[in-house]
Amino acid sequence: METNSDQIEKVVLVGVISQDQTREQVDEYLDELDFLAKTAGVEPVKRFTQSITNPNPKSYVGSGKLDEILQYITEKEISLVIFDDELSPTQLRNLENILKVKVLDRTNLILDIFAQRARTAHAKTQVELAQYQYLLPRLTRMWTHLERQRGGIGMRGPGESQIETDRRIILDKISKLKTDLVKIDKQMYQQRKNRGQLVRVALVGYTNVGKSTIMNLISKSDVYAEDKLFATLDTTVRKVVLNNLPFLLSDTVGFIRKLPHKLVESFKSTLDETRESDMIVHVVDISHPSFEEQMTVVDETLKELKVNDKPRLIVFNKTDQFSFIPKDEDDLSPKEKINYSLDDFKELYFAKNSYPCVFISAKMKQNTDEFREVLFNMAREIHFERYPYNAI
Repeated sequence: METNSDQIEKVVLVGVISQDQTREQVDEYLDELDFLAKTAGVEPVKRFTQSITNPNPKSYVGSGKLDEILQYITEKEISLVIFDDELSPTQLRNLENILKVKVLDRTNLILDIFAQRARTAHAKTQVELAQYQYLLPRLTRMWTHLERQRGGIGMRGPGESQIETDRRIILDKISKLKTDLVKIDKQMYQQRKNRGQLVRVALVGYTNVGKSTIMNLISKSDVYAEDKLFATLDTTVRKVVLNNLPFLLSDTVGFIRKLPHKLVESFKSTLDETRESDMIVHVVDISHPSFEEQMTVVDETLKELKVNDKPRLIVFNKTDQFSFIPKDEDDLSPKEKINYSLDDFKELYFAKNSYPCVFISAKMKQNTDEFREVLFNMAREIHFERYPYNAI
């Protein structure tokens, strides 16, 4: 999605409150969709929600809500509407016919951001594969006239329509991209093998929780860090030395809610660093109002990757931004936000789980010494198990 520096494209966001999503959840999902849209370079100006048992199979929302959206985008000259769930080919076609503007869903928006963020051949190939896999079942709503890489002779069969030709071209591209990814994965696997037997630590977490900032803090390197979703697509690996103990630290792509399985499949090789790691550092943005749900998303992804049994350290980051408003029903005076101290954090219920945890602000460099010490002790224990006679 291209943006003009003089005029940023205005968009509206749409979500549904259903038996699977409460109003509070939908508000949070739309907050995230808003952030995704801004990351993609457009400006959300209005949100529409509708309470409905299940999304309408033909148009996602009901006809009344659709009329309301149409009236608004016509009056305000809006050219793009983004829906918070993945839309079926039928829904996309019907919505564009009714609204007469470009329609995207959450998956398409994420793919657009991925395409903007991809830097290496590996990431670009993964993004292109995911885009074509998304496009294939939706060809019926568009006339693509895809660029042909091969000559015209032999391309078109007797009586073959343009859509059939395009479908065959996309299937050929998907096949080639999968072959290319296998080759790239083999090269990356060989690179990982050549790193020797150093202890390997993987940073994982929801997108935009500060993993790249922590990578820069610990490795003293300059990994790209930005307050946008999916700032990092490619896995970055750095050699780190703490108290004479060398180990490898990797920064991986962030997780997110409602990430379609096909997209996860396309990017699964990006998570190979997590699969092959000896230890996982789960970074959590404690200042986010839904940080516990974000933790659950990461936990479920780690289970899918079958790495749930690895040693794990939970790092609650952004403590400098965490505050709360005390509740006192008898006191009607205005309440001020109260910041927690480090001791306060350690007394919270989520600090008492089965994994060791630390509370830090990587950006403000608060309590980072404790983080380094805990990280060193856990990595050293793994090192001793591997090299029992190699003292550190």
